[in-house]
Amino acid sequence: MSVGEEVRTEQTRPQQSLGTAAARNLATTTKSVPQMQEISSRWLLRMLPWVDVQGGTYRVNRRLSYAVGDGRITFVQTGDRVEVIPAELGELPALRSYEDEEVLTDLARRCVQREIAAGEVIAGFGNQTDEVYLLAHGRVEKIGTGPYGEDESLGVLADGAYLGDQVLLDPDAIWEYTARAITACTVLVLSRRDVEQVAERADSLREHLRQRRTIPPQRTNKYGEKEIDLAAGHSGEPDIPHTFVDYEARPREYELSVAQTVLRIHTRVADLYNQPMNQTEQQLRLTVEALKERQEHELINNREFGLLHNCEYDQRIQPHDGVPGPDDMDELLSRRRSTKMFLAHPRAIAAFGRELSRRGLVPETIDVGGNRIPTWRGVPIYPCNKIPVTEARTSSIIAMRLGEADQGVIGLRQSGLPDEIEPSLSVRFMGINEQAIIKYLVTAYYSAAVLVPDALGVLENVEIGRWR
Repeated sequence: MSVGEEVRTEQTRPQQSLGTAAARNLATTTKSVPQMQEISSRWLLRMLPWVDVQGGTYRVNRRLSYAVGDGRITFVQTGDRVEVIPAELGELPALRSYEDEEVLTDLARRCVQREIAAGEVIAGFGNQTDEVYLLAHGRVEKIGTGPYGEDESLGVLADGAYLGDQVLLDPDAIWEYTARAITACTVLVLSRRDVEQVAERADSLREHLRQRRTIPPQRTNKYGEKEIDLAAGHSGEPDIPHTFVDYEARPREYELSVAQTVLRIHTRVADLYNQPMNQTEQQLRLTVEALKERQEHELINNREFGLLHNCEYDQRIQPHDGVPGPDDMDELLSRRRSTKMFLAHPRAIAAFGRELSRRGLVPETIDVGGNRIPTWRGVPIYPCNKIPVTEARTSSIIAMRLGEADQGVIGLRQSGLPDEIEPSLSVRFMGINEQAIIKYLVTAYYSAAVLVPDALGVLENVEIGRWR
């Protein structure tokens, strides 16, 4: 190879490590250590109780629960046309465990799209139930009658919910509440007549619905767990019931996730520009900070173990007026015992503060590690910029019970790794390559587990950009 070819190769090769010009910025003048704007408070990592996991897997054993079909339905949108994914109809309680794709596809095709204006009543209390409504987009409020005859809110439904599904099993069913659209809604409507027509031709669907109507439901407590038979308040010598506590046959297992990167430092930089600041130490410090930021992001957003994706649907609620208000926070608190922390995007905290100010309320604050943290009902509200903010300027607020002893949310890690610098975080020397570049493998292992469903709750779709 000629000298000219060597020069061209050197110029076109991508930079693999810190250059000497940048390294000299740490070797001359009075200076600060390298700063990094990405670093946040990372309250989730600081407050989450961490449990050491041996073998890389944590198994959550629970008492046996029966699925009741309370999931959400997923839709596909093409332009202004919305269609339900056929297999998602299995989220309806009446179609739970029904798997004939051809029949489900036929039912999905019979769903009629309907646009509903804000304020329009979808169904009235006491009326005959003839249709199932699948809520593709929008918010619907369920309104019942209070003990003194006044209207009472029974909750708010949002994207993916359904109404009127009882008509699939009971042709004489009536609406037990009034459903009213809070915003403009897009719904898919499946009529009882269409279901009956499909069932006439599909023996499997007809038999499935017959079994759903005739087989008595499993005896469960209010949490869906298999009931434990007990006797109390008796006298004399009655027969004492026999029972046992059944467990889930296939408990969920959480495998530790990994975040890794290879840090590269040129030997020339490490040798010549290492005073007064250690280049390797500063490079490693910033790399670890970025790794921890990604770790917290995954704990919030990962589809396998992230908090936003592992909250049960019956622990998700919608704000009654869009903006996060005291009533919504109280509702979130009432879903679980011993809530230890709220987690919200700073803009969601600001929106909640504006709503408190509008009502003339002043939140209390507590001191946590020298930081003043706002609280609601004595529960601290920690900021977390990893919680997404959508294009529609909505976000979520998370509420958690913490720790193994309280059957709460826990973080998972494995201590004692080779070349460990922090629990479950290691830095391994990988050698020096032909370009005289030192390589270090930086690794973090982590995950999170929700021990029982009510340990985690989410207030979804809170508006953070509305001022009033």
